[in-house]
Amino acid sequence: MNNYMIIHPEVQEALLQGKGVVALESTIISHGMPYPENITTARALEGIVRSAGAVPATIAILGGKILIGLNDEQLEILSTNNEVHKVSRRDLPVVIAQKKHGATTVAATMYLANLAGIHIFATGGIGGVHRGAQTSFDISADLAELGMTNVAVICAGAKAILDLSLTLERLETLGVPVLGYQTEEFPAFYSRKSGLKLDQRINTPGEFADILRVKWNLGIAGGVVVANPIPEDAEIPAEKIHDTIETALKEADTLGIKGKEITPFLLDRVKHLTSGKSLTANIALVKNNARLAAQIAVEYAKLER
Repeated sequence: MNNYMIIHPEVQEALLQGKGVVALESTIISHGMPYPENITTARALEGIVRSAGAVPATIAILGGKILIGLNDEQLEILSTNNEVHKVSRRDLPVVIAQKKHGATTVAATMYLANLAGIHIFATGGIGGVHRGAQTSFDISADLAELGMTNVAVICAGAKAILDLSLTLERLETLGVPVLGYQTEEFPAFYSRKSGLKLDQRINTPGEFADILRVKWNLGIAGGVVVANPIPEDAEIPAEKIHDTIETALKEADTLGIKGKEITPFLLDRVKHLTSGKSLTANIALVKNNARLAAQIAVEYAKLER
């Protein structure tokens, strides 16, 4: 992989020394938030991970090179350059071969993190089964990646624009554990509750680390979803966000927006329709996830020494 991947010296040293490392995705920078909130949030996430005792590794592709860990100049490129492609697993060979810039989705970040030896990953929310997937077959590649790649994904559930019930059903079929952090209910991204019960509640980062170690030591391939509800003071109750999401979905259908373009479109429309409240919630939840991910990474590193 030396021809394709550059691991930041700080990340490389942490991996060699058996320290906790947290992967961070880059689509949240290039496609998930506007400037300057995107760069401010990216820097804040790295700071949160460090303050909890782990090392951040934001993952992206610049000039066809896979970067595991970015410097400030590289973060700035991702936040301002309009030529950054949204890259899932299937897009990696093309973007790398053509020496383009790419921001990695959950699926691509998981794949590249695993290649680099990183097994803990913080994001906002995973992709999943889209509403109306019974006819459109629109299901995020994130779910397939979770079924085969040994990375734990700390998230505020799946994005609220999705069919959360069918997303959980698909994760179960793929054999992916969905574990709630101090909750018995699957969070709904902007909201702490979805009405969907989880089988397992885990109360401490150490418990998560132990479960991950046992799972992978048993040779049970695939990821784990660590469902971490948005902080109470930042949530938008489900009944308030529901109508907004429905409006955004109708607009997307009218405009014929599909595939990889639909999630950025919907998130942007929800932000507009909520007068920015959804963006504030998004920033709060991803920071919360980064903090928990760092705590889990530190505990997992202790078990692996």
